[in-house]
Amino acid sequence: MKSTDKKSTQKTTFKEKQEVVYPLQGVGQVTKIEERMFKDEKLLYYIIYLEVSDMTVMVPVDKAEELGIRAIVSKSESDKALKLLTEDYEPVSSDWKLRYQMNLDLLKSGSVMDIATVVRTLYHRSKVKELPILERKLFDSALKLLVDEVSFSLNKSKEDVEALVFGKLETG
Repeated sequence: MKSTDKKSTQKTTFKEKQEVVYPLQGVGQVTKIEERMFKDEKLLYYIIYLEVSDMTVMVPVDKAEELGIRAIVSKSESDKALKLLTEDYEPVSSDWKLRYQMNLDLLKSGSVMDIATVVRTLYHRSKVKELPILERKLFDSALKLLVDEVSFSLNKSKEDVEALVFGKLETG
């Protein structure tokens, strides 16, 4: 196959102007889908602008799924994630390093339910004992990721969603 034929074999999952979630980075928008040369081959790339970090990333179309890039969740998925914040939970390990790694692994998965689980776990842990600095940063990141995606999904402001999240955590 000639390198010029490569484009026709690559399927794009996302469209230009579509909002997507990039795990650990947040919500971004596919600004362009374009071909670029890489190692003597033409490859198709998503050009994604991440507003939260004011950064543009190029992701090969055929690596997007592997990297966990996905569409914004539906309204019903957002509602489930918000409901999860009020549910009972298993007590977590008192070893903060183990807890940190478990929560980091959940965040890396990129699922909105896993992100909500990290927010709920660390929020309630912080009510028992102040979080170590790394866990505090992890909580802040998870909260930002959750608020970001849910605000897009529900078409509400980030401030409203953050208030909603803390309201749910307080009643949980």
